[in-house]
Amino acid sequence: MFFRQYYLGCLAHASYLFGDPASGRAAVVDPQRDVDQYLDDAKALGLEVTDVFLTHFHADFVAGHLELQARTGATIHLGARASAEYDFQPAADGARVQLGAVEIETLETPGHTPESICLLVSDRNEPQRPAALLTGDTLFIGDVGRPDLMASAGHSADELARFLYRSLHEKILVLPDETLVYPAHGAGSMCGRNLSTETVSTLGTQRLYNYALRPMSEEEFVSAVTRNLPTVPAYFAYDAETNRKLHPTLDEQLARALRPMSVAELAQHEASNGIVLDVRTPEEHAAAHWAGAINIGLGGKYATWAGSLLDRTRGIALIADPGQEEEAATRLGRIGFDHVVGYLEGGMAALREHPERVSQFERVTARGLREELDSETPPWVLDIRSPVERETASIAGTRHIPLDELPARAGEVPRDRRVVIHCAAGYRSMIAASLLRRAGVAEVSDLIGGISAWQLAGFAAAPIHTSGRKD
Repeated sequence: MFFRQYYLGCLAHASYLFGDPASGRAAVVDPQRDVDQYLDDAKALGLEVTDVFLTHFHADFVAGHLELQARTGATIHLGARASAEYDFQPAADGARVQLGAVEIETLETPGHTPESICLLVSDRNEPQRPAALLTGDTLFIGDVGRPDLMASAGHSADELARFLYRSLHEKILVLPDETLVYPAHGAGSMCGRNLSTETVSTLGTQRLYNYALRPMSEEEFVSAVTRNLPTVPAYFAYDAETNRKLHPTLDEQLARALRPMSVAELAQHEASNGIVLDVRTPEEHAAAHWAGAINIGLGGKYATWAGSLLDRTRGIALIADPGQEEEAATRLGRIGFDHVVGYLEGGMAALREHPERVSQFERVTARGLREELDSETPPWVLDIRSPVERETASIAGTRHIPLDELPARAGEVPRDRRVVIHCAAGYRSMIAASLLRRAGVAEVSDLIGGISAWQLAGFAAAPIHTSGRKD
């Protein structure tokens, strides 16, 4: 059996290609939306992708099942409880798909979502080889899938947590310890809380070290997996619903998105309530940017923050370094943001003859901020990290608005004082600065290097306890 894991770091997403070289058949599980890598690898191995499985309707990305079906004619398999607008094969508990000697058995495991399934993959020609359990978001390395993401569809976290407990104990924990566990996400995903940086484990190891698999009652489990859950990103419900729907493929979306725009066209787009998104680094954005642009750099969690902060009903025009436009549009397409209308041809170089459209941000060093705080007119300092980060260390006297809440709470930021924003290392603070500038905060700066630079400079940053609300 050929088996390969693909890991997309920016979304902490794992997908899988496996198949039987003798029969020439292969399957892809939980594919990302840009599918060339699976098809290229399958072709190199003499395999044809005949089947594609979604372990559930993912909320944090739009899957590539329709792309693979369009390119190969592959059969789409969903859990038997799923309902979708496109043709699919319902995968009931115990159902088996044969790819030559490779067998895929479905385990219905509701909990993270009602239609969640896990896939037990084995090779009849290698009976001594441990089976691979592709767990989707039911079981992670070090955690289990959070049960609160289906609230918008009328399912309570308590209800789904109870389903999850039974799925784990009745379907997964009965398997042998040597079973290999391959989840759909790793550390950094918002689909869980304590995900490991490891991308594969054994069921025996998880029995020992995964808090959610330790012996406990159903009530104890429900309490453990429903408390202290992080905020659900704004685009999650939209992506989960998109994965149910028949929608255009990524290739179709990119054909519309990769349209060069002149300065005049970009200005008209902005005047028509469109978004201008600068995907360059915070340093480049601070030095010179289109006045009014929002900065979310490609170097960080670009798609996640774009999905959390941008209005998906408004068209997006990109400003990127030449050659990076396709990457920027593709990564937005991975989360279903298919409303990119084009990009500024030539990037910022196109504005050399239009200085009236260029703006800058002043940035401040840790030592410079310390001096300002000791002055007679100290700035209003805003910490836009998560509540958990702030509890670890914070600068005395700072206010706190998590970045994902900033668009709704921008009115809490004063307009009559200098504002300095900080995050952990400087990526998110420039996002926040660009959002506040658009909201009418004229005098706004960010702390270069964030609180990390502040601490490296030897300045105090004490733990603080906060609910994440106004303080």
